Amino acid sequence: MNKERFGQLPRIAVDFSIVVPFYNEEANIQPLYDGIVGVMDSLGHSYEMVFVDDGSRDLTYKILKEISDHDERVALIRLRRNFGQTAALKAGFDYTHGEIIVSMDGDLQHDPSEIPQFIEKILEGYDIVSGWRVERKDAWLTRRIPSRIANGMMARLSRVELHDFGTTFKAYRREVVTELQLYGDLHRFIPALASWQGATIAEIPIKNISRRSGKSNYNISRTLRVLLDLISVKFLLDYSTRPLHFFGFFGLLGTMTGMASAVFLLIKHFYYLVDVMDDHGPLLFLTVLLILSGIQFLSIGLLGEMLARTYYESQNKPIYAVREVRALRVKLSDSESQMEPVLSADSVKSRRASV
Repeated sequence: MNKERFGQLPRIAVDFSIVVPFYNEEANIQPLYDGIVGVMDSLGHSYEMVFVDDGSRDLTYKILKEISDHDERVALIRLRRNFGQTAALKAGFDYTHGEIIVSMDGDLQHDPSEIPQFIEKILEGYDIVSGWRVERKDAWLTRRIPSRIANGMMARLSRVELHDFGTTFKAYRREVVTELQLYGDLHRFIPALASWQGATIAEIPIKNISRRSGKSNYNISRTLRVLLDLISVKFLLDYSTRPLHFFGFFGLLGTMTGMASAVFLLIKHFYYLVDVMDDHGPLLFLTVLLILSGIQFLSIGLLGEMLARTYYESQNKPIYAVREVRALRVKLSDSESQMEPVLSADSVKSRRASV
């Protein structure tokens, strides 16, 4: 846990943490809370729920506060403004105490009854388990086609064989997800970033439930942002520790092209006595302009990504600002905090079967 962000909070021994970010989801909070409690109680293991209000403007915070005040298993984190899903998830991850963390959306499009499937898969030995919306319920033109293209590109460029990077419904081992530095919109690239560190990843099919109430925050411009983020992630995964391999390619390409052009112009000028500026002036200037501007713009953009990564990691700079943290937990005694290793796939399955 990041103590610099949340103060000297006690380490609470729990098995599972459920992280849910909310943004203007007042009608969906109570049904989702009831669903999570019903499923997690049936497992018979200790758990916590970390709800993050990402600067909502409706009654979301009021409802979450009421739930947090009456249930000591619920921690509420309220951000000062709407920082976005990545920042909200990161805030939740930083606060969690469970050894296995499950993240899901707050719009009721994720079924809490599927949480045990994620836990079972994690307990088989995987570090990350990602949901796969096999049968999408979204519109073809604005959601499904762009999503399929983006997922295909992500899988190919990151070399992580997942069908669905976009869903928030995932399970993580604590040590894997809490070590990742997230900013921008990188939450959907967590499997790719974790795979670079050697994490093992699995995928399980999940339901894709249509939104019952509230307004979706997705639009077509988000697809374009995903593609731009994909370029950043590809660079960070392959070249963050050896940027010369990337920039050197363009440098050599530009240099060799420039030298070939220079030889051509020198031959024209000295052998054929051609006035280069008069006969090949536009080509000369266009070639130089394209080479220099292309390398400069691409280099500035990618160097900016590296500077941003260095800025956040070296200074441990948070990407969100917390207004308050509400939790009714009390610190466990030393004897109580020594938990037996009772987590196993068989124990979760047996609990589900007995319900």
